[in-house]
Amino acid sequence: MLLKRLTNALGVSGNEGAVRNLILEELEGHVDEVKVDRMGNIIAVKNGEKDGINIALTAHMDEVGLMVKGIDKDGLIKFATIGGIDSRILVSKPVIIGDNRIPGVIGAKAVHMQKPDERKKAIAIDELYIDIGSKSKKETENIVSVGDYIYFDSEYVEFGNNRIKAKALDNRVGCGILIELLKQPQKVTVTGIFTVQEEIGLRGAEVAANQVDVDLAIIIEGTTCSDVSAIDPHLQVTSLDLGPAISVMDRTSIYNRKYIDLMIDIAKENNIPWQYRRASFGGNDAGRFHTAKGGTPCVSVAVPCRYIHSPVSVLSKDDYNNTLALLSRFIEKANSYENIFKQSLR
Repeated sequence: MLLKRLTNALGVSGNEGAVRNLILEELEGHVDEVKVDRMGNIIAVKNGEKDGINIALTAHMDEVGLMVKGIDKDGLIKFATIGGIDSRILVSKPVIIGDNRIPGVIGAKAVHMQKPDERKKAIAIDELYIDIGSKSKKETENIVSVGDYIYFDSEYVEFGNNRIKAKALDNRVGCGILIELLKQPQKVTVTGIFTVQEEIGLRGAEVAANQVDVDLAIIIEGTTCSDVSAIDPHLQVTSLDLGPAISVMDRTSIYNRKYIDLMIDIAKENNIPWQYRRASFGGNDAGRFHTAKGGTPCVSVAVPCRYIHSPVSVLSKDDYNNTLALLSRFIEKANSYENIFKQSLR
């Protein structure tokens, strides 16, 4: 399955090469133009059946992870985080280090050795280390170097009632949907943009957004899902099985209302379940696309994912398929809404 291959690939921010190569392989023969820019973004154009609307679809390739920052005298590895990671989820997690895929495990002082006040708070990143089974600093340095990337060691698994658990669902889920859309015949021109370094400041999007001229940018994401116990309903950003989540605003963007309404109308017409993303925190590549050049209208459609920015996230296969269906129908009807696209923004 495509999503399995995407999530099993290793691609922490700044080192997306394996993911990029996989995507390029998948797109071969399905797009009319493709290039990789100097930042590492993929920009792939699929021409429509006639001149008219040009829609950009974007998804970021990178995942959160870690990096080696030092090795102590006992051969244990000290590390820094890349992207937003809660230190509370790191202890005892298996990891893979560097191009040689060295296995390791994140360790910390055992609980029975902690002082009472230490047990009451999360262990700081600086107090954690990675154990690769070596006996000395020299032994570790023979196979690991400062600056090596560190990836969560987590496999794709289908489980329960139509669920998937895997690392990097944020945002390989968006990459998977975008690949599938680019493989479909399209009536309008679609520019697929797979960006790098989103998790560390939307850096790839800032470069990519200034290389394209489009009528609308649709950002496809894996977003926070908090439909779990002890979370009040009004604080649950999204819920599994309720369909794609459409954003109104977030930390980096206020989305264009006419495209939000159009997306909702198409969902209703086609009996596709949908939900609002009920929060304004976080952000995505729209934060760079909507201010690029003379300004690009944006809309964000996301697949709810539990436990993002961790070694294992969870999604509903129904939400994935319904997000793909909604975007397919939207693009299919885009030319019939050309007058809406050409109107002023508000």
